[in-house]
Amino acid sequence: MKRYVVAAMLVMGLAGCATTETYDETRGWTVEKLYSEAHDELNSGNYTRAVKLYETLESRFPYGRYAQQAQMDLAYTHYKDGEPEQAIASADRFIKLHPTHPNLDYIYYLKGLVYFNDDSGLLAKWAGQDMSERDPRAAREAFTAFRELVTRFPNSTYAPDASAKMTKLVDALGGNEMHVARYYMKRGAYLAAANRAQGVVKDFANTKYPEEALAIMVTAYDKLQLPQLRDDARRVLALNYPKSHYLSAQWTVEEMPWWKLWK
Repeated sequence: MKRYVVAAMLVMGLAGCATTETYDETRGWTVEKLYSEAHDELNSGNYTRAVKLYETLESRFPYGRYAQQAQMDLAYTHYKDGEPEQAIASADRFIKLHPTHPNLDYIYYLKGLVYFNDDSGLLAKWAGQDMSERDPRAAREAFTAFRELVTRFPNSTYAPDASAKMTKLVDALGGNEMHVARYYMKRGAYLAAANRAQGVVKDFANTKYPEEALAIMVTAYDKLQLPQLRDDARRVLALNYPKSHYLSAQWTVEEMPWWKLWK
């Protein structure tokens, strides 16, 4: 009797193993079919499924044009799926593996887009936060990627848009430096404020911020009792902005009304 019980248990165990085996519908698919299905899932917005299919394709067919295209598409899929870290990692991997690929300009453009559109989540959109008020790291990384594209591939179809976005990024980075300078002025850290403002005048001369930066320098140096530096800054302000209202009114900290925080 015990023998029959043991035999029955063995049969049930084998049957259990058979029923729990993972079913893979892609088994036996050609590389063309894998890519076609992954591309269709991407276009349909089924990003998780698309990622899985692209990864399956690359693992089974690691060489050739389909594998390379899958690697590019994988970076774009992560970007569309709101996964910037994975998108950047995939793009960097592609650049490392294929440094002479004819579509390398696209990958640099995609990298720039990922960083350019990094708004630190929904809070920035909800609060109406502009680019200059965000962490400047992403802006710097975006600028670097776009600059690499424009420098190495000046005739790329992506170069004009990359150049336009670089202009916006420069303005945003200058604005970020101004936010920091204003903060230091508000806290009474006048030397730090003057140094930041001086950096704006030097590095972001083609933006809208040097006028206010010079005004901050005038006020900061006055607070620090450095009349020569104050007068020099004021002289430069008058020379470059003869109609500036800062020539008749000292720069002051503007307190934001409480209701603007919830605008």
